[in-house]
Amino acid sequence: MAAAHGAHEERLPQGTFAHQQQFAGLRQRTAIKRSPQSSRIPRWQQEPGLPPAPGGEEYTCDDTGECKVAACDAVQGCRTSLDVRIDDLWYDLSGWRKAHPGGEQWIDYYDGRDATEVMHAFHSEKGRSMLLRLPRSRNPEQLEAQCAPVTSLTRNFRKLRSRLEEEGWWKRDVGVEVRQLTVLASSFAAGLACVWAPGGRWPAKLVGVLILALSNTQAGWMAHDYIHGVDKLSDRLRFMGPLVAGMSPIWWSDKHNKHHALTNEIGVDEDIATDPFLYIKPPDPSQDSFLRKFQHWTIALPFSLLFVIWRVDSIKVLLQEIRKKRPRKRAMGELVLLVVHWAVVFATVPLHIIPLYLLLSGLITAMITTSTHQSEELFENFNPDFVENQFRTTRDAAVTNPFSKWVWGGMQYQLEHHLFPSMPRSNYPALQPILQKFAFVNKVPGGHRISTELELLKNNWKLYSEVASAAPIPGAPPMRGRGHHVTALA
Repeated sequence: MAAAHGAHEERLPQGTFAHQQQFAGLRQRTAIKRSPQSSRIPRWQQEPGLPPAPGGEEYTCDDTGECKVAACDAVQGCRTSLDVRIDDLWYDLSGWRKAHPGGEQWIDYYDGRDATEVMHAFHSEKGRSMLLRLPRSRNPEQLEAQCAPVTSLTRNFRKLRSRLEEEGWWKRDVGVEVRQLTVLASSFAAGLACVWAPGGRWPAKLVGVLILALSNTQAGWMAHDYIHGVDKLSDRLRFMGPLVAGMSPIWWSDKHNKHHALTNEIGVDEDIATDPFLYIKPPDPSQDSFLRKFQHWTIALPFSLLFVIWRVDSIKVLLQEIRKKRPRKRAMGELVLLVVHWAVVFATVPLHIIPLYLLLSGLITAMITTSTHQSEELFENFNPDFVENQFRTTRDAAVTNPFSKWVWGGMQYQLEHHLFPSMPRSNYPALQPILQKFAFVNKVPGGHRISTELELLKNNWKLYSEVASAAPIPGAPPMRGRGHHVTALA
């Protein structure tokens, strides 16, 4: 477990009452169902789930969570159990592993571990209620003895989440969404008007490239919000990912949700695995590259390629997905929308402008996405305390003007987003002081971390510079390719 790369100022909670008053109207107007987690009735008294399968038999489940008992394979025998703890109950998910809509790798990561926070962070009310129909583990006492205990910090976080759910913080403000979509469409139109300005003057074209780049970044932020969302409006607007932002939600969810669940875990979090072009820690000599010593001067190039890489990866993942025996339901639809996206781009944007605005947008987006995590703590091993992990690996940005606020697109509230990724980003400003108070009361290491946007960018560049001049470290773990213990592969 590494220490933080740099010392930062800790800020105590301010303005909590004002922000809560600002949000009070929304809370009073909203009533939502209690989640299983938020109920005062213990989970095991609500609905017991299925009992363990009898000896010689095992469960097979479909993607709706309906499970049936069948005899084990006569040759291979029964599958090895895949046990996950959620809300203090142990479930054997070996029969549901391949049916999990988000992919089986998620189940594997949490074999023998607590996945409560991840389960509630990424799933809708329907998905969370499905859990109660899945089979229980055979040996919960033994599993409990081997698993890290739930900390008081996590217990208090669960109480906070339950309270926020009861108060309606996942309610999406349709008026805000309409305004944001209108601004996005207007900015795209303005960018196109500039690049097609009569006379072909380069000053107008350059302004158009800048506007299109910013619009592309905003499309990414909005698609990011909707793909994370668990409300009906978000589900209807997921198409923005492939159609407007040019990226597949399936590819994005596989990659990005891993980053959310296992933030800054070396070898697992792909968002920090940017070598051999960029290193955020000195590597083992076998993993080193001559590019490292120059990386703080060449950083703009790999940053600029962000959207190019993401778009190519989206197409590759979808093509692989539709070739599977059981492709995910939305794969073909996403591929069609990607084709439409590129058809519209080539039909409306001059060919020589397309790479320019994509590269500039990649640079802008990468500067934002890398600065809120990389300079914080890195973990060489799994941290069982999800809440502590997010506080120690994530830093908010204090933006200084309305334009910067728009450019950051809600990513300035990075900690709020990591703890509550499915919450609409428009609610994060009111949530920030609540988390500041939570960190202060619970004595979270480092507290609620926040720096100005310029400080974040400066610290990020400083990190690349320091790593560029550092000697390689024999035995340093690789930044990618480390799996978790996987037992249920049958």
